[in-house]
This record gives sequence, structure tokens and C-alpha cells, in this order.
Amino acid sequence: MTAEQKKQMALFLDIAGDYLRDGYKRVREEYRFSDDFSYTPAVGSVQLAESAEPVPRVQNTDSLETIAAEIRGCSRCGLHAPRAQAVPGEGVKRPLAMVIGDAPDGGDTAAGRPFSGEAGALLDKMLGSVRLFRERNCFITNLAKCSPPGDRDVLPDEAAVCAEYLIRQMNRLKPAVILSLGRISARFFLNTGEEFGKIRGVFAEYRGFPLLATYHPRDLLADGDLKRPVWEDLKALRSKLMELDEHYALEIREGG
Repeated sequence: MTAEQKKQMALFLDIAGDYLRDGYKRVREEYRFSDDFSYTPAVGSVQLAESAEPVPRVQNTDSLETIAAEIRGCSRCGLHAPRAQAVPGEGVKRPLAMVIGDAPDGGDTAAGRPFSGEAGALLDKMLGSVRLFRERNCFITNLAKCSPPGDRDVLPDEAAVCAEYLIRQMNRLKPAVILSLGRISARFFLNTGEEFGKIRGVFAEYRGFPLLATYHPRDLLADGDLKRPVWEDLKALRSKLMELDEHYALEIREGG
């Protein structure tokens, strides 16, 4: 069977399954199949050549686990030397939202989890207000995978090294949207030095993914007046996801 025949059969089975389940079409990652065999057409013939051998199937080894293992063993910038451990990220493998901060803090490094402390608890509340959860429909990570000394800002060369891992994660996860937290990550993704207040809350695009920037949870912990603009940003995120995913839209409508 050819790769195209396999793809068409898989699409048919998906549509049939969606119809029988609840009538709603699910968003799925594009299928990639290989032909079952290689053939060499002879002159005036379409029969298999006697010497034809099966085409070796190429396995995509760039899994989240592979990327995480590389991140944990990375020594490509100065952040690796003082770290206790790197923090690749956590969440589901097919997320609606990929949530990206600037860097793990010391507590995250100790725990091996992104947003593990007070800022993380606030982030969970922010996401939960629009029915997003790290254990159900999000993947949470950072631009840098190691904590800078003293929790200082991530430097451009450090961000550039880690961005290669981040892009590979994006390509594997294929999130519906990216939520960027704070000025460091937003300025990196949008390649701008503008004031953060001017670039947050407006959808842009990064490598084909819709991206929305808002304040980092630690900004809210320092300034309670930022809660209102963040809520406006989260409502914009919710509206965009309702446009992109009908199951999410149904859940929002049923929840009121």
C-alpha cells in the first residue's frame, strides 16, 4: 500500500470515528506514512523489478523525551555549570496552548519542574480561569532551560542556544497557540525592543504559530494592578482558542 493510500484510509477512519463519537471533527497532527515497498518500472511494464528491496522506514527520533534528554545533558552555554538540573518542561503531548516563560528560577531547578513555586500556583489559576491546565491541555516551559545565577535576566546568547531546543519542542507539540509570559520571552519571539506594554495583548505570529504575550505571574505578584490587563489578555487567548478548536469552544459554552 502506498503512503497516500494509507493517509486517505486514516483520514476516512478519523472522520467516521469523530462522527460516531460526538459529531465533532478533532484537530489532529498530520499523518506521515511510508510506502510498503519500492518498485522499479521496466520499459513498457509496471511490474516489480526482481532486485527491488523494501525501502527502510525512517523513524522520527526527535521525540519530547529525546529533546528533554539533550537539554538535561547540554553544556553549550555558561548556564550549565552552576545548575542543579535543567528544566525541559512538562505537560501534554498535543497541547492547545504552549506556555513559555523566560527561565526557571532556583525553586524550579531544585524541583525539576517549570513554575513550581508561588508564581507557578498563580499561573495555574490564570490558566484555569480560561479552562487551560498543565495536566490536560497545556505544555509549560521556558525560553531558557537552566536558571541564570541570582535569577538574573536571560542573556541573548543564552536564549539563542536554548531556542533551538524550544523550536524543536514546538514542532513536535504543534500547539494551537503560544502564550508568552513576560518581557524577555516576548521580545525574543517578536524580535523587538519595544516597551512590553505596547506588545502584550496583541496576537502576532512566531514560526507559523499564533502568539500572545502577557505579563509573567511574578509581575502580578509584585503589582496587583496588572491583574486586570492580564485578564483581558486571557480573554483574548480564550477567544482565539474557541476559533481554532471546536471541542474547547464547546467546553467553554457549556461551562458558561
